[in-house]
Amino acid sequence: MNRSCYLLICFLLVIISSVKAQHFALSRLFYPNVTLKADYSVPSSMNGTQDYGVTRSGFYGIIPIQSEVQLGYSLKKKLDLRAIHTVMLAQFTQIQPTVDGKDIPTNGYKTLSLGVIRLQASIKDRLWVYGGGLGMTETNETFFTPQPFFWGGAARMHILGLRTQIIYGSILAYNQKLRFVPVFGVNKGLGKHWRLSALLPFMANANYKVTKWFNVDMMAGLNGYSGGFQVQTPEEKMLRRENYRHIKVGAAANVHLFSVLNVSLEAGVTTFRQLRTFNSAHENLSSYNPATTPYIGASVRYITSKSGFSSRFTRKLGLGQTGVNW
Repeated sequence: MNRSCYLLICFLLVIISSVKAQHFALSRLFYPNVTLKADYSVPSSMNGTQDYGVTRSGFYGIIPIQSEVQLGYSLKKKLDLRAIHTVMLAQFTQIQPTVDGKDIPTNGYKTLSLGVIRLQASIKDRLWVYGGGLGMTETNETFFTPQPFFWGGAARMHILGLRTQIIYGSILAYNQKLRFVPVFGVNKGLGKHWRLSALLPFMANANYKVTKWFNVDMMAGLNGYSGGFQVQTPEEKMLRRENYRHIKVGAAANVHLFSVLNVSLEAGVTTFRQLRTFNSAHENLSSYNPATTPYIGASVRYITSKSGFSSRFTRKLGLGQTGVNW
């Protein structure tokens, strides 16, 4: 997937990655759904003589694999009643960078990733979220010799009334090197129409509910990718790695249709952009800072079902909103 610091969103984006539609709501983790998405960044100058652009398209799914209430033992070895909800996250993304309008690499990068998120609520240990996953971002030439990434983490959630939740924890990730990332998140309802959400240091979002079927997001967040590719010379084939990152600032209009579809249109700018290339020894070969540029995006999310357990679970935790769960 993306560079590990940005891919980690897959772990807490939906609690808060993600997994990866274009906008953000805490309750989405608990409903099985499939999302198709695409975005396009307008090419902009990266070195004064060449323009860099990037297009993404793909899908991800949230698949429930366990929802139950069980009798067990707390961390202090005392008898405890706990509710457990576990989902699988699956993602495929096609990333196509361009330089002066030419596809480089020719067939782009393909990201495949798989993860598991587990939320556990109990009388003794309160509310915890655990997760882990792995994946890769490679070209056709390096697909069978990948450099995989993986992540895992845990976070404690506190429910402060029906309209406020906070979460804090840490993530351990590997993508070319091992990183430890502390995280802090908040989800806060303000009045009848506003909801503020953030997962620091990854993203922040403000949502305004216009009607039961229409709302608007204003968001900012980190994103990027780290993909392997191959350079072929008459003498040998050399492995390279391209790392790209940016900060995305934009707004999205979200519409709920036919009770099972959420359609989102997004636009904004990407800024603080960095593009770097490394060799197999992780030595820096080139570094560019493409100029700030506009982007547009769209997504369609199909909600396959809403189980009674998931609905009751999120409602009691205060994660859902009245009417439609976005």
